[in-house]
Amino acid sequence: MRVLIQLRPSPDVVAAVADPTVTMTTADVSSPLPGVVLDPSFAPVAVPRPVPGAGGDPLSLHQPLTFSFAGDQATVLVRGEISDDELSTRLTLLPTRRREVVGVFADPVIEPILTCGGDAPVGDWRDVERLLHVAELASEGMDGSGVALAVLDTGINAAHVAEHLGRDVILDSGRSWNPGGVSGTAGRFKVDHGTMCAFDTLIAAPRATLIDIPVLLSERPGGSALDGLLSDAVAALAHLRTVLEDQPLESRSLVISNSWGSFSPRWDFPVGHTGNYSDSLAHPFNLIVSSLDQAGADVLFAAGNCGRDCKDGRCAYPERPIGGANSHPSVLSVGGVDTLGRRVGYSSQGPGRLTANKPDICSYTHFSGSKAFGDGEPDSGTSAACPVAAGLVAAIRTQWPSSRLSPAQLRTLLRRTADDRSDVGFDYDYGYGIADPLEMIDSLRRTARRVA
Repeated sequence: MRVLIQLRPSPDVVAAVADPTVTMTTADVSSPLPGVVLDPSFAPVAVPRPVPGAGGDPLSLHQPLTFSFAGDQATVLVRGEISDDELSTRLTLLPTRRREVVGVFADPVIEPILTCGGDAPVGDWRDVERLLHVAELASEGMDGSGVALAVLDTGINAAHVAEHLGRDVILDSGRSWNPGGVSGTAGRFKVDHGTMCAFDTLIAAPRATLIDIPVLLSERPGGSALDGLLSDAVAALAHLRTVLEDQPLESRSLVISNSWGSFSPRWDFPVGHTGNYSDSLAHPFNLIVSSLDQAGADVLFAAGNCGRDCKDGRCAYPERPIGGANSHPSVLSVGGVDTLGRRVGYSSQGPGRLTANKPDICSYTHFSGSKAFGDGEPDSGTSAACPVAAGLVAAIRTQWPSSRLSPAQLRTLLRRTADDRSDVGFDYDYGYGIADPLEMIDSLRRTARRVA
């Protein structure tokens, strides 16, 4: 089984791993571990330590936290593989025999959240543009200009996106990033799921700057393309942390769109195990997500396509299918509705695993748009709904960087202004409702007047 191993080497080594100007290898941070085949191709990643405020509980992640990358506080992740036959033994022995081993965590397979549908599109991307009131957003100066929008997926084909949008695409090759072992040039990947996601982000934010992160193209032994590992996403977020910190604090804006997830508990440690991903805020990936939110990044995840009416065939969780980072309290978890406002049958319902009230909101999907899968195929799944919502967030960030409106405040605004689709407020089908840009614009205007 592939695993992530959390180490506490010397403070100098930790500081070097956390420094983006220094190149470190697995051999630099760890000597061989008994029974573990370490992966030399995986660059070590620093994991910040969550620090509570004065008087806070040092063992709780359910409180306001800051995150420290100081050498004497942070830890380091490496990737390796443990034989399934020896897994339980090694998990017990490693931390006791090697004091620098803090923990061993699941590195589950992650896959794009494709739809299980087959129904014809409902409307097209121009309908989505109208429903998102893109003209009104633009009149408020909210078109994504200068906002970094990272798409973590199968890579982007920028020429295809530009052709089908009918306008130029802004893509930042310098800040794009490939996982180890993935070749290819930013913006020039095969037309696929990531191209659809990129197209959909630009409906509401046509002037946003795309950052191409083909995290799902990595291949694992015995696996295939579109069958990546969570560890590659860990490394991707570490890269995006440097992108965020390179921006001036007063104008900091980074939107991260994730239309992928882990579908099966077979690739995870059992719920309750210290290395579990699906149900544990303490998993290093989930800690890194928390730290990015606290630093000013907007992180969005698709809720998934395990809805009871049309469940994706890969969905192996018997209940509560929104797990791991897709249900993280510090992300915007996005369900799907069609352009008539109806929940699509494959959109996963809550409660979520890391926090119950998921999805947060719904956005539009199952429309004719990118044609990434052919002329008659819709942009579908919560895979499309998530980047549509990410584009809306990027549009808002044009005028409201995280220094003016924190990611947590923006999530609250999205939930509070959503078009409620039930009689009870929040529900597990629609979350707080469908994102409503006009209500958001009006609320932001009132906020601006109050602080003027």
